[in-house]
Amino acid sequence: MDIKKHLMITGNSTVSWKDAIVKAISEASKTIDYLSEVKIIEQRASIDGDKIIEYFVDLDISFSLDLNRNKN
Repeated sequence: MDIKKHLMITGNSTVSWKDAIVKAISEASKTIDYLSEVKIIEQRASIDGDKIIEYFVDLDISFSLDLNRNKN
């Protein structure tokens, strides 16, 4: 049986939306095991005049629960 849990996170970047997504997943993977899927919920940006200065993405990341983990 595979049970998945979902977590909403927000990533940011001064480069691009793609960079914000990649950074967010990379950071999440440092503390969450068994990452399996990502869904992009929303993209937005901060602007200054006619230029985008920061990109934001809201992500729904999924990970599998370890059903065999020892409960100590």
